[in-house]
Amino acid sequence: MCTAGKVIKCKAAIAWEPNKPLSIEEVEVAPPKAHEVRVKIISSGVCGSDHSALHEKIPAKFPAILGHEGVGVVESVGEEVTKVKPGDKVIPLFVPECGSCRSCKTPDCNLCEKFDFGSSTQFGLMQDGTSRFTCKGKSIYNYAGTSTFSEYTVVSDICIAKVDANAPPEVCLIGCGFATGYGAAINTAKVTKGSTCAVFGLGGVGFSAIAGCKDAGASRIIGVGSHKDKFPKAIQVGATECVSPKDYDKPIHEVICGMTNGGVDFAIECAGRIETMMTALQCTFCANGITVILGVASPKDTLPLNPGLLLTGRSLKGSVFGGYKCDDITQLVQDYMNKKINLDHLISKKLKLNEINEAFELIQQGTGVRSIVIF
Repeated sequence: MCTAGKVIKCKAAIAWEPNKPLSIEEVEVAPPKAHEVRVKIISSGVCGSDHSALHEKIPAKFPAILGHEGVGVVESVGEEVTKVKPGDKVIPLFVPECGSCRSCKTPDCNLCEKFDFGSSTQFGLMQDGTSRFTCKGKSIYNYAGTSTFSEYTVVSDICIAKVDANAPPEVCLIGCGFATGYGAAINTAKVTKGSTCAVFGLGGVGFSAIAGCKDAGASRIIGVGSHKDKFPKAIQVGATECVSPKDYDKPIHEVICGMTNGGVDFAIECAGRIETMMTALQCTFCANGITVILGVASPKDTLPLNPGLLLTGRSLKGSVFGGYKCDDITQLVQDYMNKKINLDHLISKKLKLNEINEAFELIQQGTGVRSIVIF
């Protein structure tokens, strides 16, 4: 039966309020308007940022349908949509690409001016200021312009990448975790052959950063984390060794500097904690070390930075979505299909939608790497 132009009823995981388990509900998903695309979701990763939004560490409005790491098939398109058509396999993007702003026209920049946590899209509404989700007669907020914890979602046509029609459910992780970590090493840090690296935070993003350091040719990659059960997987992905701050009676940056003749060339922070960001910076070589921050801290957090840490030559950089633009995601999926990159290291559990709260519990416990929901 053709559903184009009609309201679709489907299942979604709704966060009715912060700090509470998600509830599986029947929702109504309205047809896409101009420059919008309705997508039938195949799979969605459950990211630490979803957990942070649920617990109000990063901005979100409630009730909301969370999720920003998915892959699906276009069900229908609104007026003036030209880049995709019904039947295309796509990855919704939480970082848009309008193609016309200064950022989109700059080759080494991916932060489109329409990506703004103060905008209506990021705060749960489409560009026209309305939602496409309704449940029990109540409007439900969008999240990150994607809302992939729903069997159907509606996204802007500047927030979508067409991918290989044969791409499996696992490529949903390219929609955030893999691209964010891998790109931070390749695009943002620009890790060099023979260099030394430290990666802080051994989750999905951290493992992907390790993989990026390895593929860039780093000779030594130190994984840093408190959950030692993850060390074997980190080594499998590409780390040459792992250390836990709990094993030492002195600051871990001093340990790493002692291991690396004064500090690593590159440090990538994936934990989202202020103290870890400072540690990552301090563990780099004072003359030319590069630190990249990926972890999302609260808007209320501030970094207590002594300028002397940078004065001698260190650099501190931030990275969103690994520096990738829309077309890059299409290519990353193709690289996966051609076995140039691997996603197996990210997936620790596959769940059904009604099991999604288990994924949040695993994040809270620091257990596993990435859970994905298969619709």
